[in-house]
Amino acid sequence: MKYRTTTEHNFRALGLAVIENEAASVAALSKRIDENFDRACHFMLRCEGRVVVTGMGKSGHIGNKIAATLASTGTPAFFVHPGEASHGDLGMITGKDVVLALSNSGETDEILTILPLIKRLNVPLIALTGNPESNLAKEAEVHIDVGVEKEACPLGLAPTSSTTATLAMGDALAIALLEARGFTEQDFARSHPGGSLGRRLLLHIGDIMRTGAAIPKVHKTDSMNAALLEMTRKGLGMTAIVDDDDRIVGIFTDGDLRRVLDQGIDVHGSRIEEVMTPECVTVNSDQLAAEAVQIMESRKINSFLVADGERRLIGALNMHDLLRAGVI
Repeated sequence: MKYRTTTEHNFRALGLAVIENEAASVAALSKRIDENFDRACHFMLRCEGRVVVTGMGKSGHIGNKIAATLASTGTPAFFVHPGEASHGDLGMITGKDVVLALSNSGETDEILTILPLIKRLNVPLIALTGNPESNLAKEAEVHIDVGVEKEACPLGLAPTSSTTATLAMGDALAIALLEARGFTEQDFARSHPGGSLGRRLLLHIGDIMRTGAAIPKVHKTDSMNAALLEMTRKGLGMTAIVDDDDRIVGIFTDGDLRRVLDQGIDVHGSRIEEVMTPECVTVNSDQLAAEAVQIMESRKINSFLVADGERRLIGALNMHDLLRAGVI
């Protein structure tokens, strides 16, 4: 292949032209959010089954993404390849479903082939095409025009602006349905338990706190030296101070140690209750781990203790525990 001579400036100009073209194509969709958009949303909202998305070639790739977005935002959906649909996969569509068909031309053979079968199932057909006069548009219960003035490809051949416009319209449908369903962050987290949002919204302090022998603690009558040894062994940069009933009466941290050393207090001869911080922050194990982050940031602390309803010590954690859990 013989390459044309170009400059860095030309690369930038060409790239900018593509972005401007696709931005204009998406902006033009605002006039297509009309009664057809409303009808499409109503069909999908009332759907008792699933939204079955189909498309061929580049439209198929976009359809896969739209189906995934719908499914993750509260609208059950999956993608069916139109070529495979005519060879058995059409059996995946039931009478309770809605079909969302994507075709820029509206004349994709593989989709037109299965239209009679979709009609026979008597399921609503929503079409996203760039040609309102196409066969697919005319056969659909609802047609949404996603046509563009021109492709960003200078040859006018590669689907570029048209696929971007279709994807944007798919996002518009998904988010409109999300709002209508009252879909929340917690709902999103439940469908994305492995993602960062899922970890932030589903993990509780009790899931990640240190318990049992891993909790740094000393009795209030213990020496300051014993508290320092406990802090060193447990590696949390602090230790809980408890009474005979294991209730938290205070905390001693690295910061408290610096204060004590500045004051020249005898480390070996002092009891820990004499130098501890009596008013310390505690949380309960049922609180979200994300709340722990907010508390740490607002109080400017790096660790805290976990207590039950009677202020008995049941756990401890620090910023590193939250980092390891992926909450931060």
